[in-house]
Amino acid sequence: MARSALGVSLLLLAVASTVHCKVSQKIPNKASSSSKAALRQLSDYLFANYKKDVRPVWNWRKTTNVAIDVMIYAILSVDEKNQVLTTYIWYRQHWIDEFLKWNPQDFDNITQMSVPTEAIWIPDILINEFVDVGKSPEIPYVYILYNGEVRNLKPVQVVTACSLDIYNFPFDVQNCSLTFTSWLHNIRDINLSLWRTPEEVKNDRSVFMNQGEWELLHVLSQFREFSVGDNDYYAEMKFFVVIRRRPLFYAVSLLLPSIFLMVMDIVGFYLPPDSGERVSFKITLLLGYSVFLIIVSDTLPATAIGTPLIGIYFVVCMALLVISLTETILIVRLVHKQDLQPHVPDWVKRWVLERATILLCIQDRKAFRPVCTQSSNISRNMENNDSTAKLNHYSCDAPRDYEGRTGDATAPLQGQSPELVAHILHEIAAIRQFLEKRDEFRDIACEWLQVGYVLDVLLFRAYLVAVLAYSITLGTLWSIWQYA
Repeated sequence: MARSALGVSLLLLAVASTVHCKVSQKIPNKASSSSKAALRQLSDYLFANYKKDVRPVWNWRKTTNVAIDVMIYAILSVDEKNQVLTTYIWYRQHWIDEFLKWNPQDFDNITQMSVPTEAIWIPDILINEFVDVGKSPEIPYVYILYNGEVRNLKPVQVVTACSLDIYNFPFDVQNCSLTFTSWLHNIRDINLSLWRTPEEVKNDRSVFMNQGEWELLHVLSQFREFSVGDNDYYAEMKFFVVIRRRPLFYAVSLLLPSIFLMVMDIVGFYLPPDSGERVSFKITLLLGYSVFLIIVSDTLPATAIGTPLIGIYFVVCMALLVISLTETILIVRLVHKQDLQPHVPDWVKRWVLERATILLCIQDRKAFRPVCTQSSNISRNMENNDSTAKLNHYSCDAPRDYEGRTGDATAPLQGQSPELVAHILHEIAAIRQFLEKRDEFRDIACEWLQVGYVLDVLLFRAYLVAVLAYSITLGTLWSIWQYA
């Protein structure tokens, strides 16, 4: 019996030693498997009796505070016609879920874990200005910490309505708001706050893509409580995204061509007003400006509630071109030689040739008259040489006086019949009257030419002053808006 008992004891010792060796060999694997299972154990522990439809507080009177944060990543587009702003933001929010707390020492020192968004309670915080669903990437997880803090981080493409002021285009600054609020829960259930300080939110441009048309100036934040009834108050956090358009592209493609065409229109005034080239030149400029406006019409922002100042600028420039063409047509009509053109009235001479020349500081106020008089005298002397100079003592109404005179002038007509001589004298007198009438018309045309030149200088200076005043005013306004 003693031997059998001793044998059994030795057998038991051998089995125990074998089991101890096997257990010692499997200790690392067991520890590894227990560390992997800790997440599943923690998940089973947290979500065993979790109800995601209930606000996660033990005391229902306690308010859930949700801290939010917004970082602007890019300005994708600004639709002025539909008053829509499309931005890409990094949105962050965190709150305390009192049902998702654990002791890290009980679960292999796990301090945080990711869980599906469908598995926990998430506040119904929306953006009031939403008008369309953007192409945002799906982020199906949120992070929870051992103290119950839940962090929801996601990028969002935001398509929101914005009241755009395009009057200062292309030097405009837009201020669009993103209003975050709970759609159902009042302020007793959900309150909002900032994740960071307002100064950090305002000056944070660390993730902004700064290569587009728009420049991010700052992001302002404002907390407000509002009421939709007698007792229901809601909390909202509003972020004001202040952006400024970069005007270089529009200045080069819109303003410079218009300025060049206006300068050419001013230069066109140096063409002589009595030539038809000025009219054709200004008509060509007007047609060119019309084609330019058709090309840039798609570039200008179009809204039903307002017109940008640059659109008014183009319309005024077109009106100035039309006025310039009209003035040119009137001056050309004025100085054009007409056989039935009357003499210049005395009041026109007094106001235009005397007072207007003083106003315009024209030193030689009779610069055009001597030229016309000299040319008239020269042509008159050339045309009346020999024939009309010899007949200036006679007229077609007194042929008998001519018959009774003697001298060398009557020698060629001796031996001719009186009827033939009277006919010849009548024809010569008619020619003389025609030449005198033509000289009179030439003098009248020269007077009107002088009036036309003075009026042309007057209208040109008035036109130049209007263009310069308009350009300086717009340039000053745009400079103030750009550096405001």
